Amino acid sequence: MDDAFKPYVDALRPAFERLIGMEPVKLTALPKKLPTRCVYLFSEGDQHLYVGRTNHFRNRMRQHSIPAAQHNQAVFAFRLARVATGRTEVAYSTKGGRVALAAEPLFAAAFTDAKDRIRNMDLRFVEEDEPLPQALLEIYVAVALKTPHNSFENR
Repeated sequence: MDDAFKPYVDALRPAFERLIGMEPVKLTALPKKLPTRCVYLFSEGDQHLYVGRTNHFRNRMRQHSIPAAQHNQAVFAFRLARVATGRTEVAYSTKGGRVALAAEPLFAAAFTDAKDRIRNMDLRFVEEDEPLPQALLEIYVAVALKTPHNSFENR
């Protein structure tokens, strides 16, 4: 391993432990004092579902869960709606794409339900100000916890 990369790797497990060790909160009861830049984890009980990272934590949490959030804002909810409707195949064209899918009444209802579901999930977060450690920690947590709704696919 390159010596320049080792400190980043060494910091992953302690940051992971802080994240997992945090007492979960609900989006509806966020503490007043929050980090701005962090890695966050959505769970339902012991089932860890999605990990993300942000430089604007409070706003990002709002985007994940408000009813008016669009497909490009509430990505996790969109993924949950895909699973709920069986529309898991990604299309990279106008027909069958995200905008068209979001306009379908059954999918739109599932998307709304998913945003509501997220509002009731357990949330943990750990502050991470620097972009590189933040990106590495997101990947580490997703791999370590096998979060089913994270995808690092690059199409």
